[in-house]
Amino acid sequence: MLRMQPFETRFPKSVQEALTDLAELGPKAKICAGGTDVIPNMKHGLHEPDVLVHIGRIAGLSDVAHTGDFLEIGAGVTLHELANHPLVHEHAPGLAVAADAVAGPQLRRMGTLGGNLCLDTRCLYYNQTYFWREALGFCLKKDGSVCHVVQGGKKCVAATSNDTATMLLCLNAEVKIENQQGARWMPLPQLYKADGADNLTLLPTEMLTRVRIPKPDDAIKRKEGFAKLRHRKSIDYPMLSVGVRFDLGADDEIIDAALVVNALAAKPREIKLAPFAGRRLDLKTAQEIAELAQKRCRPLTNICDDPDWRKEMVSVFVKKAIGNATGAVA
Repeated sequence: MLRMQPFETRFPKSVQEALTDLAELGPKAKICAGGTDVIPNMKHGLHEPDVLVHIGRIAGLSDVAHTGDFLEIGAGVTLHELANHPLVHEHAPGLAVAADAVAGPQLRRMGTLGGNLCLDTRCLYYNQTYFWREALGFCLKKDGSVCHVVQGGKKCVAATSNDTATMLLCLNAEVKIENQQGARWMPLPQLYKADGADNLTLLPTEMLTRVRIPKPDDAIKRKEGFAKLRHRKSIDYPMLSVGVRFDLGADDEIIDAALVVNALAAKPREIKLAPFAGRRLDLKTAQEIAELAQKRCRPLTNICDDPDWRKEMVSVFVKKAIGNATGAVA
């Protein structure tokens, strides 16, 4: 049996009340919404907060709205709601698919969008019991000074595994960050940094409260696709997750495009597709995009799968994601 250390739980009823708790407690606190990640990590001794600030009762975090210029989603919207909401299906269908690919149905009914975006990084040498980690001598991310993935490595390479981030990065999403001094919107890429031990730019006194996706121009035909490599069709974390977005003109030429590959390292990998602007999205273009992605991606031994095989699968799953976007390219 895995036992957690004693902790206090607070249930703020508003964002401001939650921010007050975070300002008072600082690093001693941990935010909890659905609890599907933080609670198992506490049982493994990976997180040891004195206080859980449970934000699941804050009603203002659970709405989805289309404002005309943006699709706005509260951070407390569950992954199940995200996968099934008609506004998400209409304005960001790739995000609905990505949300539906997270874990299994029970966890999707508990886990939230904000929690998934802020998900702790994972590693073969980190996500273990205390006794397992102690026997190994711990690791760079928790309690130790050695990286078991990169020999002599000075920066943790534990991998992201948040499927919604994969798709939202393709959609140029922004996140609303709040603290007691006010609120700011920032591009989603700025939320992440390349350090698996601390891959979020959020301060302990800050909360992610909303996500917004800009609406494309009416003349644009948008195509979105998502694909995920995992051992089983449900529950398992990704070995790879791939998101694509193509904005097409009147003659189906590529005006703008985005490709993100996740579950490789401490932050999702964005592959620049500017060289493909002006081309038609056909089989040849899809193949070239897949080959480019495979060259740019370098999986590590931070999860329990052969990195060379995962690298070979990059091109396969990029083509799958493109096929899911267009319905025509396999």
